[in-house]
Amino acid sequence: MPCVISSPSTDSGKTTLSLLLSCWAFSKGIKIQTFKVGPDYLDQQQLSSIGQPICRNLDIFLSGEEWVQESFFKHSLKYEFSLIEGAMGLFDGLGSTTYSSTANISKLLNVPIIFIVNARGQVASLLATIRGFRDFDSELSIAGIIFNNVNSDRHKKLIKEVFKNEDIEILGFLPSDSKITLNKANLGLISPIDNRKEIDVEYFANFAERNLDVFSLIKFLKSPQKNMFNSFNFKDFKIDKSKPIAIAEDKIFHFQYPETKEFLSEIGIPLISWSIYDDEEIPNEASSLIIPGGFPEKYADHISNSSKSLNSLRKFRKNGFIYAECGGMMILGDFIKDENGNNHKMSGVLPFRSKKSKLSVGYRYIEGLKDTPMIKQNQLIRGHEFHYWEIENNLSELDYGKTEHPKNLSSPWKIKSWETEYKNEGFFDEKLHASWIHLHLPSSPEVAKNFIEATQITFSKNS
Repeated sequence: MPCVISSPSTDSGKTTLSLLLSCWAFSKGIKIQTFKVGPDYLDQQQLSSIGQPICRNLDIFLSGEEWVQESFFKHSLKYEFSLIEGAMGLFDGLGSTTYSSTANISKLLNVPIIFIVNARGQVASLLATIRGFRDFDSELSIAGIIFNNVNSDRHKKLIKEVFKNEDIEILGFLPSDSKITLNKANLGLISPIDNRKEIDVEYFANFAERNLDVFSLIKFLKSPQKNMFNSFNFKDFKIDKSKPIAIAEDKIFHFQYPETKEFLSEIGIPLISWSIYDDEEIPNEASSLIIPGGFPEKYADHISNSSKSLNSLRKFRKNGFIYAECGGMMILGDFIKDENGNNHKMSGVLPFRSKKSKLSVGYRYIEGLKDTPMIKQNQLIRGHEFHYWEIENNLSELDYGKTEHPKNLSSPWKIKSWETEYKNEGFFDEKLHASWIHLHLPSSPEVAKNFIEATQITFSKNS
């Protein structure tokens, strides 16, 4: 069975180790199907950027246990080797619980754990750390361990001596090296789409061969041998193939699960790419538009000068359906205020300005306030948030006598985290849904059904 790469905490080297193994395999002509625990987009993009199969997210909270199992076995069986990169620390899940954690995934899929630990400034304390994690949950199997930031033969020798009587394989010692250090920003890793420092696959592969016991590790990368999944059972949808969906996808907007496009294509909806970065007009044949999350704040000035795209978006608003998540919602507002206090004009489709704020991150419980294009009244679904921006004004503060914005906008749902109370969030009317919330449509059949029905509606050109 394949392994889960985990650690005591974030920033211990999980993504680096996953990339090292993927690059080494690529250099040998070996394909590895990678997976990422949690709703992460950026780690997933890194693991998809080096010539290996597209990395897949495994998230119990968002997608449910059955979907996670089916996705894992469906995709891992396509290749001889696979691995799962964990999230945060091994037991960190929803709030203070272990639900939807890497440990939860390990037990659900019955796969062992390869632990990577930051060894800087530690020797005997490392043993206490490993024993603590190993003994915390007897149902888990920590099958091997790799030590990071080991920069001398003496340090390596001392660690081996401390672990000589432990029933656990030491699978490598990674020295510090700036050439394998991944660039980071506010939301985590810098996306390879936006990163000038590309991964040197050959260097990573050679580094792995020098510092990891790759031939022992390979036994922990073997994909499962049995077909243990059922095909995804998507409902029969009545699809009008004359109504394609345009998707914003470029270096600005790329926070999107690969399964979303695969799902839409599988049920027969034609998809068209649209680039705001290249100042393209929305294709005339598109009847609906998806604007996923991304980094509009980084490109606010560029977007404000993309007059063809913004004018096209204003025009599309009159007779098409728009679905926007997080950064996608931000360009629907009037302005983005950058960190220097400068306002950059956006499309003005929605009545707000967005500005830098504190981090809002985590899973969200969602309840529908009324019947909308995406959710029905009292329907319960799940999503997640991850942004440093906030809306500066809201619907209750608008003077509709001085704006061209429609008067029938309201919030589609209320949201809460595991520790907060519900609050109204987002914007909707019959032609639009915009929110900070990211959803995983393919694993939410009822929400997917609502969305698809909304994309199939024909709006009057004069409405």
